[in-house]
Amino acid sequence: MILKLVGALIGLYFGGFIGAVIGWFVGSFLQSTFSHDGDTQRFSSYGNTYGTADRGSYYSSRNNRNTMHASDNPRTLFLNSLLEISAYVIAIDGRIMHSEMEVMRTFLRQNFDSRTADACNKRMLTIFEERKRMSSSAWRSRVMRSCYIVASAMQPEQRLQLLSFLASVVKADGHVDKRETEAMRDIALALGLDVKAVDQLFSLGGTTLEDAYKVLGIPSTATDDEVRKAYRKMALQYHPDRVATLGNDVKEAAKRKFQEINDAKERIYKARGL
Repeated sequence: MILKLVGALIGLYFGGFIGAVIGWFVGSFLQSTFSHDGDTQRFSSYGNTYGTADRGSYYSSRNNRNTMHASDNPRTLFLNSLLEISAYVIAIDGRIMHSEMEVMRTFLRQNFDSRTADACNKRMLTIFEERKRMSSSAWRSRVMRSCYIVASAMQPEQRLQLLSFLASVVKADGHVDKRETEAMRDIALALGLDVKAVDQLFSLGGTTLEDAYKVLGIPSTATDDEVRKAYRKMALQYHPDRVATLGNDVKEAAKRKFQEINDAKERIYKARGL
């Protein structure tokens, strides 16, 4: 009410009766905007009261929202962006296959506790339903916007872990096609990451020396110093402690990824006698 009166008085002073009417409406608009911001802030504060063990229920409680915000709880932002971007990559061919959804369910069960996995699965179904009601261009715009929000709100190491999860989802069916690779590179750019990270992540888990060099992102002709430098860089980027604030389950997944990086490094070191 105060903003309405202030707007009306200022309008009256500068523009008489007509100015007062305009000022009243401007004040009304500002008041409703500040009220909305206050509600958003209270909602965010409410979400932040949940501990790590209860984040699954917190995440579930926000299922009615179809957009993400930089002010979201970091774990919520991470999970929601993982699901939304995964849905984008999974359906990049314009189809949503039951087998692809089952791959995602399996991935969730393997990487998160049952409570979080169930909440994420419900949210995933909602996302796919929303996708069906949108055009391809509108859906891509929404996903890209989500990526930009993540890029502005999360640390590079957290974004790399997100990209790592996405790569695991894409690889889960044992096949990565050209469209999925291109989509992942688009996602990496939108997340503010080097597209080279996509090829590195896709090479993880390989057993050959060639795979190991791809993981470190260097050619087999690299010098020993270049090998060590490339490993140190990845070790810093993918160290599990860098994502500890996203939850123990995310940290544990990061540990497994970190071990795969170490395995690649050891394969190269052994071949070179380092």
